[in-house]
Amino acid sequence: MNAPRRRNTAPPREELLAAAMATIAERGLDGLTMAGLGREVGMSSGHLLYYFRTKDELLLQTLEWSEGRLGEERRGLLVRPGTARERLDAYVDLYVPDGPRDPHWILWLEVWNRSQNADAGARARQAAIEGAWHRDLVAIIAEGVSRGEFRPVDADRFAARLRALLDGFSVHVAVGLPGTGRPQVLDHVREFVDQDLMRQTRRGEHNVRK
Repeated sequence: MNAPRRRNTAPPREELLAAAMATIAERGLDGLTMAGLGREVGMSSGHLLYYFRTKDELLLQTLEWSEGRLGEERRGLLVRPGTARERLDAYVDLYVPDGPRDPHWILWLEVWNRSQNADAGARARQAAIEGAWHRDLVAIIAEGVSRGEFRPVDADRFAARLRALLDGFSVHVAVGLPGTGRPQVLDHVREFVDQDLMRQTRRGEHNVRK
């Protein structure tokens, strides 16, 4: 009886993307090549190109995969018990990079840098990533306003301002700009929220309506 023929099956897509992210974390973007990734997962670079077509597409799909994992955590913030401020602080904690060369943020920066030459479909996928973060932040702010924790602000406009602040500071953390480490950035954001969003009592204390 003949032995069964061995099939040359490709690794699952998630394994490929996880390997790409692990390579970025270990060796940076310069260390991520089609040939090198192929060796990691036992595929030829030509086979990888069949799946991803270009390195730009590989980077975008890796970012989408990473964002999917973060998105699950972020959506969990919306249903956890506690105050809107606690959920907002958790959102900010998830948003800000862990430190210099945070692989997710380094990848995010590279994808957006390459987006100048991307087609409309790729740009729409990038916009979808940003839209998900924005919608969840709007939901947290709107809840805080409705419960009387936050001042009566336009949740969409305030979320746009807060995300611009988070993006600017997060880039500084990701590239290791001196004086803007993660702890300092979190302090800046907390101060901004305290001053511009929290409802204040006459004594200057936060007033949370039960």
